[in-house]
Amino acid sequence: MINFKHLHYFWVAARAGGIVRAGEVLATTPQTLSGQIKLLEAALNCKLFRKQGRQLVLTDEGRTALRYADEIFALGRELEEALRRPQREAPRVLEFRVGVADSVAKAVAYRLLEPALALTQPLRLIGSEGRLGDLLAQLALHRLDLVIADEPLSRRLSVRAFNHPLGRTTTSFFAAPALQARLHGAFPHCLDGMPMLLPGASSALRGQIDGWLARERLSPQIVGEFDDGALMTAFGREGRGVFVAPSVLEAEVTAQTGAVCIGRSHELVEEFFAISVERRITHPAVTAITEVARTGLFEV
Repeated sequence: MINFKHLHYFWVAARAGGIVRAGEVLATTPQTLSGQIKLLEAALNCKLFRKQGRQLVLTDEGRTALRYADEIFALGRELEEALRRPQREAPRVLEFRVGVADSVAKAVAYRLLEPALALTQPLRLIGSEGRLGDLLAQLALHRLDLVIADEPLSRRLSVRAFNHPLGRTTTSFFAAPALQARLHGAFPHCLDGMPMLLPGASSALRGQIDGWLARERLSPQIVGEFDDGALMTAFGREGRGVFVAPSVLEAEVTAQTGAVCIGRSHELVEEFFAISVERRITHPAVTAITEVARTGLFEV
């Protein structure tokens, strides 16, 4: 391990152009300074200076050491400035790393995460999307602060984390106007035999929909299955099939796609969870998210 006091003596001597001048800067004798540099040379097992006439000049190893010393002591100055700066001048930026399961509608994810952006403390949101299992693995390694999912953490998984319920919403069905004109009868029987777009098999909602269709004795034509809800909505907007979305997003879906809400099922319920390694939430961003979600975010 390098003795940084010895390195500092070497650095000052190299920059001052000699032992005598460096001794004046450091308020120490040339003999003491020379001895400290020799200890550094012994630790590094190389010569840092060589005599050239009556002067000391850097060796190749000395020039290499000087470059590193420049960076080391520059970082030291930055550290001092950062810690001595008044808090009001440089408020700490809170880094918030969130993983969103790909089965969660992006508009829902935004609504859930938006309260974190309203914190008075500056925040940098780092978001990623992926399969729930992959995100939980990153959470376990503390690479994420939070995972937003549409299903709770399973006890079967060997991940030490905790579920924090955020809310629930029913499911609405939409059709582009041209497709709506082809529907006959009341909802949900109007779905029978019609083209339909559904969430992929990995979605927590998909199993509910399959069971619901069976109970209602409905046999729509499944023309598309999508892990990405935004992609399903894009196909639905073009009239490729009836599609579903959380009821809490009804107004948003109709405004953005021009599709018509043809019905809502109160049996098909999506639940959303914040999954964190904290049993008792302390992260201010997670606290803001859970508090807002639990006070009416999902009311429709």
